[in-house]
Amino acid sequence: MPGEFIVKRLVRALAISLILVLNLLTNAQTARTSNADSTEVEATVRNYIEAYYTGDARRMQQTLHPHYLKHMIHGDIPMREKTGAQMLRDISSSSSIPAADKTEQISVLDIAGNIASAKLVTPHWVDYLTLAKSDGEWKILSVVQRIDD
Repeated sequence: MPGEFIVKRLVRALAISLILVLNLLTNAQTARTSNADSTEVEATVRNYIEAYYTGDARRMQQTLHPHYLKHMIHGDIPMREKTGAQMLRDISSSSSIPAADKTEQISVLDIAGNIASAKLVTPHWVDYLTLAKSDGEWKILSVVQRIDD
């Protein structure tokens, strides 16, 4: 009987150890995926703002989801909306932006499966972005922009 008790305890300890190891491996894989996704989300947002700064409609188009929609909030001015097509048209005809205003801070706020949220802070506005992962690529689905000027 004492030998049977020891065997049961060893089996139980081995089972618990196995569960813990599998859990650690799963968490490590999730962390790698999250880090890769976070890097890709940040790169998409950076391409978006740099395309805006340089007037590069082709580069901007690569960041936009087909259902892209932007809401702009600017003080007492009624909220305005802009589709992806309007954004691309406006970017092609945008004027030069001073170098001092071409700064940004990008924060990836959350990633849940194939949806992500990010924040883009520039000298004159803040964008809150929702991104969707489609065909392995992160695309900007929507933007809510608070204009500070």
